[in-house]
Amino acid sequence: MKSLLATLLATAAGATFAAAPTAALNHDPATYRNATQKAATEYKSATAKCDARSGNDKDVCMAEAKAARARTESEAFAKYNTSDKGRASARNKVAEADYEVAKAKCDAKSGAEKDSCMDNAKSVRTAALADAKAGRDGASTAAVGASGSAGLIASTDTKDPVKAAAVAKCEQTAGSANTGCLVDSKGNVTTMAGRAENATERAADKTKDAASTAVDKTKAVAATVAEKTRDVAATVVDKTKAVAATVAQKTENTAENVGDKTRQTAANAREESKEAVAKTDNAADRAADKTRDAGRTTAVAASDTALTAKVKAGLLAQPELKSLGIHVETEKGVVMLSGFVESKAEADKAVKAAKEVDGVTSVKSAIKVK
Repeated sequence: MKSLLATLLATAAGATFAAAPTAALNHDPATYRNATQKAATEYKSATAKCDARSGNDKDVCMAEAKAARARTESEAFAKYNTSDKGRASARNKVAEADYEVAKAKCDAKSGAEKDSCMDNAKSVRTAALADAKAGRDGASTAAVGASGSAGLIASTDTKDPVKAAAVAKCEQTAGSANTGCLVDSKGNVTTMAGRAENATERAADKTKDAASTAVDKTKAVAATVAEKTRDVAATVVDKTKAVAATVAQKTENTAENVGDKTRQTAANAREESKEAVAKTDNAADRAADKTRDAGRTTAVAASDTALTAKVKAGLLAQPELKSLGIHVETEKGVVMLSGFVESKAEADKAVKAAKEVDGVTSVKSAIKVK
């Protein structure tokens, strides 16, 4: 059985709530509880059957099982809570469950057919929610022009004269029973093909507008680029001239500065030469003085060394003096004796022997008696 995408209100939810609840059922929690338990049992049984299926077929089966449970539970709730808010809440749940079924069925399609299917599913859901909010009964408002809503019926097998008339009108307009269409509250019919053509025309118009806008923008950009190029070229020429003039001026100034610096450098060199000559003469004088001083120091040092040797020889010549324990140092003719001897007499003999050496100016004794 092929689905017909004619735009009428879905009657499944409306038929559920067509009969007004009786006062005896308004506050019967046991009946409500039994109904929900029955819904749960039937849902479990239905989902078990769905397990044998796969893919989209299984998805549709599960969605239909959930919709059936929602319909049973909502019917029980609407009978238990007869307020307008309660009835609206129950019908909303059914509308959402039916929408899930429709989406699952649309998933099996592709391309424009899937888009058309989803558009109709959304229109059915929107109309059902609007009727629930307004408190309208889906069964009584199914006629075209009665409620201002649009919806969906599942097949061409309908005995409702209003629906049959809508189907016939849709077939007459579309040219096929398998082509979906929308019927508004005034009875105007729009086919899916017409909607697709309109969408194509709108897309074509947008494409033309976009192309025209792109051409205009390209021209504007080209003009702007040309103008900027001319401005940049003029600026480059001006800058080049300015740089050339600056370079020439700097070159001239540099030449003058070089000449001045060369003359000043020559004068400085002459002054530095004079100072160098003077420094050289002073250095030579100082070197001569140092040489003379060094000669004198060397002569003195040589004389002191010779005196030290002579004093040591004089000490060794004393037979009664143990001179090996006596240390001799000489500085500018002054002899210094140190060390240890056996007696004071030996110390005196050592001092006397040192004084008798030629060249010794004086003798200092630091000899100690053991």
